[in-house]
This record gives sequence, C-alpha cells and structure tokens, in this order.
Amino acid sequence: MEDCTKESPFIIAIDGPAGSGKTTTAKALASALGFIYVDTGAMYRAVALFAQQNGVSIEDREAICALLPDVDIQLERIGGEQHTLLGGENVEAHIRTQEMSKAASDISAIPCVREAMVDLQRRAGQGGAGAILEGRDIGTVVFPDSPCKVFLVADALTRAQRRKLQLEEKGIPADLETIRSEIEERDRNDSAREHSPLRKAPDAIEVETTNTTIDEQVSMILSLVRRRLDQFRKGNMP
Repeated sequence: MEDCTKESPFIIAIDGPAGSGKTTTAKALASALGFIYVDTGAMYRAVALFAQQNGVSIEDREAICALLPDVDIQLERIGGEQHTLLGGENVEAHIRTQEMSKAASDISAIPCVREAMVDLQRRAGQGGAGAILEGRDIGTVVFPDSPCKVFLVADALTRAQRRKLQLEEKGIPADLETIRSEIEERDRNDSAREHSPLRKAPDAIEVETTNTTIDEQVSMILSLVRRRLDQFRKGNMP
C-alpha cells in the first residue's frame, strides 16, 4: 500500500454486485462526510446510451472503441443530487432503465471501454479531500491502494426486491422474477468477464446487507469509514 499523507485524497472504494446497496450507501456517506461521490456504473450506462444514440451495436467492439473519443461524460451535483451529463445533457432518466443496466454490463466487458472509464474515474476521484467511488472493480483496479475498501453482498432475491422498489418509485413497472433473473445473469457476466471481473479485494471488508435496513447499513459502514479516516489522517494505517 502506498504512503498516505494528509495531502492525498481519502479514497473509499465500495464494490459489490447489482442491487447490493452500493449507490444508496455511497450517496449517504458522501453527504455525511462532504466527499466527492463518483457513480462509476453511471459512466458505463452513459457509454451504452451513447452507442445506442449513434446506432452502434454493443457487439461491434471495434466500432465501440472508435466512439470513445467522442463520448463526453460529466458527473455533477444538482440540487443535492448527482446527475450524469452526456454531451452536456442530463441523461439520468434514460440510463436508469433495465435495458441500460443490461447494456452497461455488456459494454463494460469491452477492454477499451474499461480502460477509458478507469482513467476518467481516477481523475474524478482526485479532487478535494476525499472521494467515494462505487462499482465492481474500484478496490481491485481503479484504486487498489485505497485505504478503505468495502465489499457489499446480499442474496439475489433481496437485491431484486430492492431494484423492483426503485423502479416502481420512478413509475416504471417491474416484475420481480424477471429482475431476479437479470440480476443473476449480470452476476455471472460480471464475475466471469476477462477484463476487471467483479471480485472482492483481499483487504476489503465484506458487509452482508441481506438482513439490514439501509439506515443500519449506512450507520455500520460510516463508523468503519470514520475509524479508517482517523487512522489515515494520523498516518496510522494498518
């Protein structure tokens, strides 16, 4: 692990499968700590949307790679909420669908896409005193030297129920079994892909979220983060 100094940003890496509570937890931690929040999954969804807008099939890897120099993704906080801008346009409503979730999983398996997004994620995490990044390879690839790594897990049914609720709150009809099947398929794809597969970093702390409320989950992780942050600032990292 690299030396930590007070001038270095404190990077919190939150990884885990779809629906494990990464986004909700990361947003709550960012609000509590005043840190930058980077939703890496939104970046992949935005690339998938850009490909769709340009009539490029995700199966055409060469064409996808050729598109990347023209992709303009920015993450901004608007009214206390993070929004994903694609070419200056807020595309949150377009990228939070099940279709884009599946497309993001597929496009994230393309090496040139992951390399471009990892570079963008690293740059996004370097501003300010600290940053929270959530995704599937933050602690293993994007910031392997992060002083605070958390790996969230929950069973597929629980994750499907959470995703169904999220969609319904946005007025999007959702079938529980369909969502569960899609989550299990994404788990397989994310874990089996050759480039930056989903896996727990050796020094990450695993947090089981199946039987916890989001408030309990956030409180537990916030306590952990504050202990690590105190150690980091004092130069006493293990």
